Amino acid sequence: MDLIPRKYFLDDFFDDFVSSKGNDMKCDIYEKDGLYNIEIDVPGFDKKDINIECKDGYLTVSAKKESNEESSDKNYIRKERRYGSFSRTFYLGELDEDKIKATFNNGTLCIVVPKEEKQNDKKIIEIGD
Repeated sequence: MDLIPRKYFLDDFFDDFVSSKGNDMKCDIYEKDGLYNIEIDVPGFDKKDINIECKDGYLTVSAKKESNEESSDKNYIRKERRYGSFSRTFYLGELDEDKIKATFNNGTLCIVVPKEEKQNDKKIIEIGD
């Protein structure tokens, strides 16, 4: 009996070609009731490990997870859980930062951003002779 099923032997080879390693913070963005909703998966993180900053129209979500590995006597067959710093940045434009709300529940961070009210500043230009 093999510890690793045969189909997994080439998984690491293909990871170099088709990979999501660059960004482990997957998200969904949708509009509802005049608000933008950003839902980001951050499983395995605690609320205290997550930081949300808004500066110059950009919203940056970052999370840091330290390895809790105390023993180096483990002989890993496969190690897929990742540790370190992760971040994701979204451009929001000029918004009232005090109106942005965030909640965290069961590994999902939900950020609610009010939609920018676009003013119709249309200007009609006269065509000269």
